[in-house]
Amino acid sequence: MLHHLRKFMYSTSKALPLEQLTRWGLHNTAVIRNASTPELYEIHAMNPFSADPETRQGSISNTGAMVAYSGKRTGRSPKDKRVVLDEQTEQEIWWGNVNIPISKKSHNLLEQIALKFLNTRPRLFVVDGYAGWDPQSRLRIRVFCTRAYHALFMQNMLIKPTNEQLKKDFSDDVDFHIFNAGPMAAPKLVEGVGSETCVSVNLTDKKMVILGTQYAGEMKKGVFGVTHYMFPKQGILTLHSSANEGEDGDVTLLFGLSGTGKTTLSADPKRKLIGDDEHGWSDNGIFNIEGGCYAKCVDLTYEKEPEIYDAIKFGAVLENIEFLSKDSREVDYNNISITENTRVSYPLDFIPGAKNPAVGGHPKNILFLTCDAYGVLPPVSLLTPEQAMYHFITGYTAKVAGTEMGVKEPVATFSACFGEAFLPLHPTLYATMLADKMKQHGTKCWLINTGWSGGKYGVGKRMSLKNTRSIIDAIHSGELANGEFDNFEIFNLRIPKRVTGVPDQILHPKNTWTNKSEFDRTLRSLGEKFQQNFQKYQNKASPEVINAGPKL
Repeated sequence: MLHHLRKFMYSTSKALPLEQLTRWGLHNTAVIRNASTPELYEIHAMNPFSADPETRQGSISNTGAMVAYSGKRTGRSPKDKRVVLDEQTEQEIWWGNVNIPISKKSHNLLEQIALKFLNTRPRLFVVDGYAGWDPQSRLRIRVFCTRAYHALFMQNMLIKPTNEQLKKDFSDDVDFHIFNAGPMAAPKLVEGVGSETCVSVNLTDKKMVILGTQYAGEMKKGVFGVTHYMFPKQGILTLHSSANEGEDGDVTLLFGLSGTGKTTLSADPKRKLIGDDEHGWSDNGIFNIEGGCYAKCVDLTYEKEPEIYDAIKFGAVLENIEFLSKDSREVDYNNISITENTRVSYPLDFIPGAKNPAVGGHPKNILFLTCDAYGVLPPVSLLTPEQAMYHFITGYTAKVAGTEMGVKEPVATFSACFGEAFLPLHPTLYATMLADKMKQHGTKCWLINTGWSGGKYGVGKRMSLKNTRSIIDAIHSGELANGEFDNFEIFNLRIPKRVTGVPDQILHPKNTWTNKSEFDRTLRSLGEKFQQNFQKYQNKASPEVINAGPKL
């Protein structure tokens, strides 16, 4: 096997021109470029069950999926992300906790450390792919990494070019480079580095350096963050959302933080999936930014998520899971001894009915999903463009704290644009683009509560999935847009008087509460939380958007 691999490493059929490697300071000759899936499996299988996270990369599940481990870091490290502050980015970037500045000098030091690591590895993988299915808008991405797991992951998550496209679009320079030297720790002595992990992005030079984390999701979300910076310059709105399409070509976008039901509600047997996580909205319509899906695996069963379950086969990458037994290689999806953030990456075409190419027309409907554990928001309400901007910037849901903390009360969670961690620019820029596109294309925006009804968490009950699906069906059929509405106090939302298949009494949440005065207090309290959260955006928000929030 080693002899076969060595022959492949020096093969010229896929080789990068030497000047491209040396241009970036790379002189490792053991380059494996755009390897096939079987070739990556062969390399991956060299060191099964090694204790070293970098080489513990050899297991394969009983369904044929590659099984890999990311070591100490089993999730993204948002506090360790850095963005180079220079003359170009100084006035553009939304600086703060999301985008922490680092000097170009420090970034260059980190880049040199990464390059030295990449140059001394026994093999260097190169992955070329597109970000964006729209041929007029897509970015050409090149990834350098040292693990077969990372290479296959990015081949799944980027859009794979044909041989002809490789020759045309990737023979010379590309739009963005990722240097993944994750097994190498970042030196804390470098100014601006806070730990052994650092993901440093130079938007001007179009390069990203990864040190001190082998979690593959850093590459995926790193590309997403780059599109959030580069696409708006082309008039393209980037969206942390799923998207599907009906039989008549009507497109729906679904936004929602963890626990809101976005994945479940996106998988509609009557509609084709365009994508599950990242999209762009251009003058041509909606397009998926990715070539694959990156789904959670914790407690996964065929009954709950059959499409994801069946996608875990040859070509998929399972991350940080455990087996029921090493002999059977059967995955124990309930085992969270490594992390609760067990994941699987697979190509989009592993999902039956997924659109290829993953593009659609301009959205007819936008759904903001929220799991309101306070139980006071209506199951569905229609938003004005100004309210859509306000709730888009707010990105609200509510979670129940872990019982190990002894906390039973709901906890409000806000994430700007339903993806704050990935926004290089101020949220109001994306919200303005959203409102403009909604007005231009007549898109309607709906706020849907998939959380509690009849009382807060611990008192009321979770909205039934059946009722939520009936609401979404009524949106898609046009029934709700053409119906009658009542006003919902404090938040001034328009709530429908009736929805086919849904009990009338639950449409106004106050009707489901036994203690009406407690409802009023809870609703007012939630309105105050919205106002407090929005204060940090008011300096760049218009009076119309500010006034679209709760009125106390």
